[in-house]
Amino acid sequence: MRAFIFPGQGGGVVEPAADLLPEIRRVVGERIPDQVKHFASAARDADESRELHVRPDVVAGHSLGEYGAAYAAGCFDYETGLWLVAQRDHFLAEAAEKIPGGMIAILRARPEDVEEALGESEGSVIANYNSPRQTVVSGLRDALGDAVAKIRGRKIPLSVPFAAHSPYVAVAGERMREVLDGVEFHVPEIPIVSAVDGAVHTSAEAVKEALKQQMVAPVRWVKVVETLARMRVEEWIELGGGNVLTRMLRDFELPSLSGISFEELRIRLSQQAQNLLPGSNGEDTTDS
Repeated sequence: MRAFIFPGQGGGVVEPAADLLPEIRRVVGERIPDQVKHFASAARDADESRELHVRPDVVAGHSLGEYGAAYAAGCFDYETGLWLVAQRDHFLAEAAEKIPGGMIAILRARPEDVEEALGESEGSVIANYNSPRQTVVSGLRDALGDAVAKIRGRKIPLSVPFAAHSPYVAVAGERMREVLDGVEFHVPEIPIVSAVDGAVHTSAEAVKEALKQQMVAPVRWVKVVETLARMRVEEWIELGGGNVLTRMLRDFELPSLSGISFEELRIRLSQQAQNLLPGSNGEDTTDS
């Protein structure tokens, strides 16, 4: 089995191709938020995968990447996805102004040790369970530093002004719920593994409900990987730019599951096509 996976903002931002900009600006305006750029890149890769006749058996996304996964599964069209992600970005920006926050990744520390350390702190919670060796903490700007100071491991501040996947963006989450309620979702053509709890969703209502929860709920990527392993997925392809999730896969020590980026897939398919060309095996193909 093959999975398509979509990273969140941690995967980096890929600038949309020039030919995509007019449509993006028509939907979201002249200023294109990074979240929208990220979704546009994910959607572009998903569209290209269809042209390449590469089809997944299941899809999943990390945080913002869940919108890319839902698009790839056919739950809504491109324009709807752009608009939804623009709303998400707007609500989180408002939350950052009202309740300044931040996020810090903790590397080389067990999630249970991070939980124990935060148990005695106020103003901070675990936002992402990324791997057995990587956790992300969200919290109030004034409290976050003191909270993570008690945790052993390498600490990397993330460049976001809000405390995503925490109770501190609850108002943004409620507003996003209202927006999602007003959008019609289609039945997914491909099962979607939710990063809220690792459940497999095959109905439009279930996918929408998961997206309603995901802005405030922690990202349980560990559960996603566990679900993919139980489904006997042998390879995943990471769409949307970069290979941040594929690099994290090493932490899981799952020899049955490997991952490549979409860029690597392009190279692989190009090489296969070259090998099929006449003369690719070194034979002389000139006319006699």
